[in-house]
Amino acid sequence: MKKILVLFFAVLSSFNTVMAGGYDSYYKDLPVSMPVVAVPVIPDYAVDIRDFGGVGDGVTLNTDAFKKAISALEKKGGGHLVVPEGIWMTGLISLKDNIDLHVEKNAIIMASPDKNLFIKEKNGKKDTKCTPMISASKRKNVSITGEGVIDGNGAYWRPVKRSKVSDTEWKEFLYMGGTEAEGGKLWFPFNLKHYGNVAGTPEAQEKMRTHLIRITDCENVLVSGVTIQNSPKFHLIPTRCNNVVVDGVTIRCPWNAQNGDALDISSCKNVLIVNNMIDAGDDGICMKGGAGESGVKYGPCENILIENNAVFHAHGGFVIGSEFSGGMKNIVVRNNRFCGTDTGLRFKSGIGRGGKTEGIYISDIVMTDIKDEAIVFDCTYIDKKYSVKEDDGKAATVVKDAPFVPEFTDIHISNVTCRNVKTAVSVTGLPGMNCVHGVTIDNSTFFYTKKDKSIVDNADITITNSRFLTF
Repeated sequence: MKKILVLFFAVLSSFNTVMAGGYDSYYKDLPVSMPVVAVPVIPDYAVDIRDFGGVGDGVTLNTDAFKKAISALEKKGGGHLVVPEGIWMTGLISLKDNIDLHVEKNAIIMASPDKNLFIKEKNGKKDTKCTPMISASKRKNVSITGEGVIDGNGAYWRPVKRSKVSDTEWKEFLYMGGTEAEGGKLWFPFNLKHYGNVAGTPEAQEKMRTHLIRITDCENVLVSGVTIQNSPKFHLIPTRCNNVVVDGVTIRCPWNAQNGDALDISSCKNVLIVNNMIDAGDDGICMKGGAGESGVKYGPCENILIENNAVFHAHGGFVIGSEFSGGMKNIVVRNNRFCGTDTGLRFKSGIGRGGKTEGIYISDIVMTDIKDEAIVFDCTYIDKKYSVKEDDGKAATVVKDAPFVPEFTDIHISNVTCRNVKTAVSVTGLPGMNCVHGVTIDNSTFFYTKKDKSIVDNADITITNSRFLTF
């Protein structure tokens, strides 16, 4: 009993410190007006996963223990579920109102390699898609905190391209079993030695690949301190949420992880992303706003503040798109550093999934060793129907009635310092459409190795007080 009480007060003290400190200080001197984000309120009550049959030996399955512990907290009106030191193998974890999942230092919550555990059944029939290991839907006051690790065991889910791994790594995948395809150019975790399939073909199973943490239609969400790694697909996806804080989180996976997005904020309002470290296989910090009519229905990503984050490998450090039909409004990105990303500031979309940006302010960004572009606008990211070439090789004219055309506008970038980038600024537009206009770049320095600017004629970008240097 004494040990449990000490554990409870330690967790409570740590959590209340976050609550007491608040986040007001981040909202000083903003170029646009936005409300201070609200944080979850969690009751002063805690339980230990071990009290519900949990065993952190890396072998025992703890799905039922998590379910029972969360149910017990729910009956009490909420509280903290403490996961102590150990490796806690599990299937699905569904968070409820007023609950904090607290992962202590040296604790690892790991997804079981058994894919069947992530398929829900309804009325005796299995879903055709898998469910993320940790989820919350239509909840209020939800948090994931601590210094521990949440591991998606992604190697058992992700396909691997032969061209992206060494001979030694390729042999390690083959040792797991699996299936080679395309003449040995691709490996699927299908027909593994020790774990069964959840579909009839490698391609069908690939379509069932799931995310790691998905929080949907929730209010007051905090993810703080933990390491989130090795997801089967995207790592952390708050979707259609109001009041979200992601603070001091490490998100990581292999650089070549297929679709390994780190943090995707989708159609959310009032979001604070601060003090995080990201090293991912796809986009780093990404804003999404839905495609087509559904995006319009859910509304814009709005009132987003992104500050003091470090992004290492990623396809883009800060990204908007590719889908943002609901729009992007009041987004401030400042005092961040990108080291070794493919692109730095990445704006990507295409017909059918584009929207309009409004009040985007990006400043004080430091970049080193950027593989492709420091700043890139790509309006043809996904629009194959409209991007076909004519017989003479010239781009086809886009039809006037093209739906949901991207409009990147009212974007203001300043105080960027970039050392070593192939192309400093690149804009790819759509024929006959002014998709990039009202964009400013000011007081910035770019050291490029191939080209300073590659900008289509119909783009409206004003560059002032900036230097473009090379060898």
